[in-house]
Amino acid sequence: MIDLRYLKKLLDILDGSSADSIEIATEKGVKIRVCKSPQGRGAVQVAAPMQMPQMMAPMQGRMTPSEGMQAVSEEAPKPEPKSTGLEVKSPMVGTFYGSPEPGAKPYVSVGSRVSKGQVLCIIEAMKIMNEIESEYSGVIKDVVAENGHPVEYGQVLYRIDPNG
Repeated sequence: MIDLRYLKKLLDILDGSSADSIEIATEKGVKIRVCKSPQGRGAVQVAAPMQMPQMMAPMQGRMTPSEGMQAVSEEAPKPEPKSTGLEVKSPMVGTFYGSPEPGAKPYVSVGSRVSKGQVLCIIEAMKIMNEIESEYSGVIKDVVAENGHPVEYGQVLYRIDPNG
């Protein structure tokens, strides 16, 4: 979520400097660009990850016209269809790795039979490699997370068919 006090500080910094614009990007994909040129004066552009548009709506109501700010965001992707089967969710925020090391065979793939307690993947958090074990026995129906990409707490990593 973007803190409006932080945004106000950016505007104050820009007004007091000879720079025409400030652009900031975070690791999570949030981009803020503030310009003071006549055609874009006070405009704030936000390119956001999927949850950002819902969070921006309440903030837009708090901005007054006198502030001259306008928030623009991308549309959120469509939600995933409801699944059948058991979902293995990420217990932490980090980077998903499906294999023990680069170039190695993945721990599991679609169609693999797994048992409860079997290692499914690794999630790297703060330079620590955390092995994620299956909570269920069954057959891997879907690998949802992408290798080397960030995952959020509670994000679905795998779908398992317990009857497979």
